[in-house]
Amino acid sequence: MRPISVRARLLLTLVVLLMLAGTFSVDAQRRGRKNRAPVPTPTPAPPTIDYTVGMSKPATHLLEVEMKMQWDSMPEKAQIKMAVWTPGSYLVREYARHVQDFVALDGAGNSLDWKKVNKNTWEIDTKGAKSIRVGYAVYANELTVRTNELNDDHAFFTPAALIMYPAGQIGAASTIRVKPFGNWKVATGLKPTSEPNTFSAPNFDILFDSPFEVSDYKEKKFMVRGVPHRYVMSGDGNYDLDQLAEDTAKIIEQAYQIFGELPYDDYTFIVNLRGGGGLEHLNSTALQFNKFGFAPRQRYMGFLGLVAHEYFHLWNVKRIRPLPLGPFDYENENYTKSLWVAEGATSYFEGVLLRRAGLMSAAEVLSSKARIAENLQSTPGRFQTSLEEASFDAWIKYYRTDENSINNQISYYDKGELVNFLLDIQIRGASAGAKSLDDVMRYLYAENFKKGKGYTPEEFQAACELMAGRSLENFFSKYVRGREEIAYDELLQPMGLRMVQTSMASDRAFLGAILRDGEGGVNVSRVVAGTPAYESGVNSGDLIVALDGNQVTSTNTFNFLLGMKRAGDKGRISYFRNGRLREMDITFGNTPASGYAIVPLRETTAEQKKLYSEYLFEDLQ
Repeated sequence: MRPISVRARLLLTLVVLLMLAGTFSVDAQRRGRKNRAPVPTPTPAPPTIDYTVGMSKPATHLLEVEMKMQWDSMPEKAQIKMAVWTPGSYLVREYARHVQDFVALDGAGNSLDWKKVNKNTWEIDTKGAKSIRVGYAVYANELTVRTNELNDDHAFFTPAALIMYPAGQIGAASTIRVKPFGNWKVATGLKPTSEPNTFSAPNFDILFDSPFEVSDYKEKKFMVRGVPHRYVMSGDGNYDLDQLAEDTAKIIEQAYQIFGELPYDDYTFIVNLRGGGGLEHLNSTALQFNKFGFAPRQRYMGFLGLVAHEYFHLWNVKRIRPLPLGPFDYENENYTKSLWVAEGATSYFEGVLLRRAGLMSAAEVLSSKARIAENLQSTPGRFQTSLEEASFDAWIKYYRTDENSINNQISYYDKGELVNFLLDIQIRGASAGAKSLDDVMRYLYAENFKKGKGYTPEEFQAACELMAGRSLENFFSKYVRGREEIAYDELLQPMGLRMVQTSMASDRAFLGAILRDGEGGVNVSRVVAGTPAYESGVNSGDLIVALDGNQVTSTNTFNFLLGMKRAGDKGRISYFRNGRLREMDITFGNTPASGYAIVPLRETTAEQKKLYSEYLFEDLQ
């Protein structure tokens, strides 16, 4: 091999250096690309959604809905869904069963193919369209606060039971335009736009939370704490709108005193003077009441109680909420063990607000709790179901009671109200009156709602214990999670009260079946567990036609004949079951004690008197 010349060696060195420089440059570029933040994929903009709700033929009970949806990234298979339940009413109601005349069109008006893929989902082949129009009708002939009704008097609709939504787009904003029939007006809690009878919703949670009343309603506006409120009354009745507004303002003021603010820009009370019940919403409520239920005073107090209950819900449930109740799954059950707080505590505060507003006396407050106790004590189901179990099973039991429900269920409303009443007394007693259930609600409002979270059963108990300054595990384990008999006297003692029975047990004959007048006899509607009727085999649905061979034509006749007997006596009942005449021998039992009252202890301490007066605003007698 010949040796390389000096010049050749210099040229070779230069080439190597240039090659190395290129390598370093490539490595630097690679390292730069590796360390550079990835370019984010743009999030597709949500669709623009507009609804029109018409009611051109009220006699058909058909609400006509048109949904227009424009989307920069319209899916090839657009799925449109309908809710199966509405928040505040814990039952799957299958709203889609009322849908008919479904059509789908593109922006040019051409028909698009569609199919049902499950009970509440319509799938549309968009064929590349940027906008689609969906039309359908909903049969609306059921007036409840969670359904829809259209007739020649009015239209009432709950958007969850009427308005479909694009799959995965619960957070999308929309507008809804209502085309009222004739001279009807439109009322809702939604924000109006600049267009007539058109309203905007920032998302479907708000839209579904805003019922509509469309009719020639009467309206009363009033202010509380500088915030506008109004009554929308659909139907005639014996109400006094001015008095109603005045009394409602007192209720609102007392709720303000608990929380220190009114968390809305305006509030609407929608009242239909037919049916019964109420449903809470963020800045409105839908109420139904008998048109002649505003007098005398006892009936009117029933309406004010309904108002106080649904109004208090705007804090307790709509803002202070059990963890599973939001964000909502509108297609499935949303289970919680805390409906005894959501509904029971609201029922309790209903009376608290009325008393503090000067609309209910202290005696009426205590009497209402004694009636609930009487009801509970006559319900064998109290040994079968706890408050947490009743809450959890609301989806399959509360709205589907039957003749045996008295034996295996309780109401989380009623027992919930009673237990919250007793819980408040425990907190007041343990804290020497420094704290109460008011403080629990304020705490959860500040620490849970305002921090964007719901509460768990454990957190509710912890909040109560924080206010009481001691453990309440014994109370919660027995009366909330457990099924133990309530120790009324022990729990009422801090307030200087006790529970007494107003009617003692007697040796009068007792059957234990709940009867109602029937055709040709008396019908057995329910049979209470553990009674002579239950043990002897009396069934719900039996038609009793004779007792000891004497014809029975009504409940009065049966009770007259039964009144001639004493406990331990035997009797022969003749009855029809499934169309066949049968007979049964029964040995009657003792008539149990009934009737309850909450009364002062015979001797009370200064501390008990103080707690009582602070709670009920009068002296303990």
